[in-house]
Amino acid sequence: MKKQPEYNLQVMVCNYLKYQHQNVLFLSDTVANLRMTFPQLARNKKIQKKDFHCPDVLILEPNKKYHGLFIELKIETPFKKTGELKKSNHLQGQQKTINELNSKGYFACFSWSFEQTKDIIDNYLNDTL
Repeated sequence: MKKQPEYNLQVMVCNYLKYQHQNVLFLSDTVANLRMTFPQLARNKKIQKKDFHCPDVLILEPNKKYHGLFIELKIETPFKKTGELKKSNHLQGQQKTINELNSKGYFACFSWSFEQTKDIIDNYLNDTL
């Protein structure tokens, strides 16, 4: 069986939300884990906004500062030690989406561990970001 550490992290985060923040509405991009046929991929590509990389977890709960929280999960940091984003077209596309969401009044970010993600969620919901 193929290891899927990013998917496993996503499951942990969703379970945390379900049990610790029961009244919060959220979506999880588990569709990324599905295998689609070529016709399904083509159809999906036609209806999606070009260059939009939907984050993995979408928390549909506003706080005093933001309209919602969107988290792009990774299993390791997407940044170099200098703080610069690692060279990858995929990561750059995701960062572009994060920047666009932030400019529209959402809080969007990368996160690469369960503890980090839990802290982001708790701080957001407690309005301390």
